Amino acid sequence: MLRHLGSACAVLVALWSAAPVHATVVVVLNSRDATVSLIDQDTFKVTDTFSVGKEPHHLMATPDNKSLIVASAAGDELVFLDPATGEIQRRVKNIADPYQIGFSPDQKWFVANALRLDRVDIYRYDGKDMTLAKRVPLPKLPSHMAFTADSSTVFITQQGSDEISAIDLATQTIKWTMPVGKLPAGITLTPDDKYLMVGIMGSDVVEVIDWRTQKVVKRIKAGAGTHNFHPKSDGRHMFVSNRVSNTINLIDMKTLENVGTINVPGGPDCMELTADGKTLWVTLRWIKKVAVIDVASRKVIKLIPVGRSPHGVYFINRAAS
Repeated sequence: MLRHLGSACAVLVALWSAAPVHATVVVVLNSRDATVSLIDQDTFKVTDTFSVGKEPHHLMATPDNKSLIVASAAGDELVFLDPATGEIQRRVKNIADPYQIGFSPDQKWFVANALRLDRVDIYRYDGKDMTLAKRVPLPKLPSHMAFTADSSTVFITQQGSDEISAIDLATQTIKWTMPVGKLPAGITLTPDDKYLMVGIMGSDVVEVIDWRTQKVVKRIKAGAGTHNFHPKSDGRHMFVSNRVSNTINLIDMKTLENVGTINVPGGPDCMELTADGKTLWVTLRWIKKVAVIDVASRKVIKLIPVGRSPHGVYFINRAAS
């Protein structure tokens, strides 16, 4: 009897040892190399690098989290990856210059900012495919976007004309356009949808805007080259990257104050936060690296070499936005 139990245990151990163990994959877009780097989140090692369409800048998961979309701006296509493994699933051609992309919260609209073409393309989304609804011309270099919680409006920053515009999604028409500071980039909404926050690269501030009245209510001093946002996932704080000063600030969205600074080398840009909120991953545009930051201590704990001009970053065990 004991001999049989021992044999059974040996078989179970063998089966357990043979079972595949999937490490959490970090996906990084190397925009100047037209490649994707895959990094093992636990070991900080690059496990694979492969070609993708030209100038992959931004990426995001589909609403069902079954695919990760890489926007190939100069390649005029969307490349769908498996978000868990990074493997290519399919390609969607003839999506003109998708520099920045986004889904409306109600999952009915897919928006692509065509930066070099000076327009925003709005698509209807059925859960799988995008159907073009309308192309909306904008003055110059539409860059980043943010949606209202009710999916009625998308806000677009325009780096070339120093403006932001509000577009009605149901009618695909411009509601209003207003001037802001020089070189507006990242844009986000406070959790209550009361204010827009815009990273002003040319003025080193975050402009806080009452979007219902189109008035700037405050300018929060940040670092040089104030660029992009990522929520801290506590419902109150927002990270903002400063590409020139090599810092990341922490903004209190209730008090509208800068409450902390993290020093990060090499042009910090896009960010991704682990589900436990403990680790922030940041692409460093100027030095071909990704930084891993311990949020509690606000210290860089690892620099990982990747390709040229790393931009978008994603992993499946991300904190909820």
